[in-house]
Amino acid sequence: MPNSNEPERPRVEPEILPPDRSGRNGQNWPPPPYGYTAGANGSQRIFITRIGPLGFGLATLVIGLFAVVLLLLLISTALIWLPFVAAIVILGAVVGALRRL
Repeated sequence: MPNSNEPERPRVEPEILPPDRSGRNGQNWPPPPYGYTAGANGSQRIFITRIGPLGFGLATLVIGLFAVVLLLLLISTALIWLPFVAAIVILGAVVGALRRL
């Protein structure tokens, strides 16, 4: 029986391909700066690059727009419930005044 304190050895060795034999026959290289590609044999790649000034500005604009919409939704929710809360407070005051009579 093997020792239980020893870590289990990997069952499959990873295949490490050198850069010159990576199987990119006929594919356009270098890859696009971003995006997702799926190979014919089921392999997948995701390419990521640094964001530029235009991309940063657009991302900031989208985040700001999302924050404004969320704030407006929060304020409108409070404004919708304000008459209901006021009606309950007024109803409570009227019921309290009628009990004293």
